[in-house]
Order: sequence, then C-alpha cells, then structure tokens
Amino acid sequence: MDFKVLADLIENGLPFQKMLGIRVASIAEGRVRLFIPFREDLIGDARRPAIHGGVISTLADVCAGFAVWTRCRLNDRIATIDLRVDYLRPATAHDLYAEATVRLLGNRVGNAQVVLWSDGSPDEHVAEGRGVYNIRRSQ
Repeated sequence: MDFKVLADLIENGLPFQKMLGIRVASIAEGRVRLFIPFREDLIGDARRPAIHGGVISTLADVCAGFAVWTRCRLNDRIATIDLRVDYLRPATAHDLYAEATVRLLGNRVGNAQVVLWSDGSPDEHVAEGRGVYNIRRSQ
C-alpha cells in the first residue's frame, strides 16, 4: 500500500473531506491520525463554543475507515456498515484530532476503534467510537 497516495486521497480526493479541511497527521499500516484545523464555521453551539457533533462523527468515520483501508489494497472499496460515537465532552474551539486503530480485519469486514480530542488535550477525549466497514476486494 502506498500511504502517500492514500494520504492524498484523504486530503484532496473526496470533496466533502476537502471541504471540511481534513488533514493527515500520520498514517501507517492499521493506524491513522487525522485532524481538522479549527474554523469558526465548524461551531455547533456558539454559547460554549463547541464544534458540531456532525463534524466529530464525520472525522471519526473517515479516520476509522481509512485505518481499515491501510490494511487493504488501494483498489479495494470501503463502505461504512456501522458507526458508533460516544460524545464525552464538548470539543473546544481548537483543532480537532482523531486516531483510529484497526481491531479486526476479515476478508469482507474491518473494525476500527477511534478516539478524538481537541488540540493541546490529547488525554481528554471529546469522543470515542467504533466503525465497522464493508470491504469490497478488487479483482
């Protein structure tokens, strides 16, 4: 697997991810760390201010899915079967980080665990989750 190609796909190849500004912090087999640089338009609750839960769950899904993809071939297709996100505390007005680790990889299904935190507070998770992904193997 060429991780540079996968990193470029994460940052530039998918329009929704590009619009959110998702960036690669690190990528290796079975583990991906991504972040979204903070912008005011990511705020969901201006009274706190806190990043919108949809931004958090999207970053969790992308991070976990690409962690599974690092254990596959580039031409394989990955699709979300199930995503669980537990929101633990508000994500403050800082860059939002996620790190996913593959826990199980079968021939057709992959499972990854993900944790998310605000920049500067890696030990205070704002959310934790698990993604399950269908793997359609290329021929």
